Amino acid sequence: MNHPATIWGGGEERSILELSSPIDLETLLLPQTPDDGPDDRPWNVEIGFGKGRYLLQQAIARPDERFLGIEMVGKYARLLADRAASRGLSNLAVIRGEALYLLAAALPRGFARSLHVYFPDPWPKSKHHRRRLFDPTSVDLVLGVLAPGAALQFATDYLVYGEDVAALLAHAPSIDVLERIEAPWPDGARTNYEAKFIREGRPIIRLAATVKQPLPACVLHPDGWPRIVAATAPEPETAPSADPPPATPELLRRR
Repeated sequence: MNHPATIWGGGEERSILELSSPIDLETLLLPQTPDDGPDDRPWNVEIGFGKGRYLLQQAIARPDERFLGIEMVGKYARLLADRAASRGLSNLAVIRGEALYLLAAALPRGFARSLHVYFPDPWPKSKHHRRRLFDPTSVDLVLGVLAPGAALQFATDYLVYGEDVAALLAHAPSIDVLERIEAPWPDGARTNYEAKFIREGRPIIRLAATVKQPLPACVLHPDGWPRIVAATAPEPETAPSADPPPATPELLRRR
């Protein structure tokens, strides 16, 4: 990263360098009242929220839950932070930074009840696939933010990428149920892009997944762990065995 990540929340703007690692989530937002103890409201995370349409709507509608948005583009991160502040929202925190870096080095594991990823960069060229948020070597980081039993919701208009993500999730050891959502989300379009694509009649792949409860002992993706181990360990034979392959979840149940 060229610049340290910036965090907005609790009425403050801070550098990530000012906080502990992993981040103590209790420090991101102001207490609900001065006498409150630890905040046990569940966390919901959106990665790459753009102009923040869905995240802002949800934070307004669900004050009994907490929301964390991660966005690389600084002007969009500040835009959402300013909108949240102008509405007096005390349940929404924003981090400007690169998602995989934050997931690997800054955020705790297994803290979120839901994770939302809508229309991420598909990096269509083969040589750039490793930059995708959902890649065999990075999907474990992304899913690692979720608590056992938590939910992932994903959408893309880049159909090849959508099918790649569906196949990737189908063989992820931590995924229990994977569904393909044929109709629009019940609450309508969740991004400005999605609203535009619906008007144009453009096909969209929507996926919903549930994390296993409890989690398996090994959550490394079978297509990714050989490269991860090769990059981090001198003894490849110490890697977990890929045989037999993990059980495939109840794949693409349609609704």
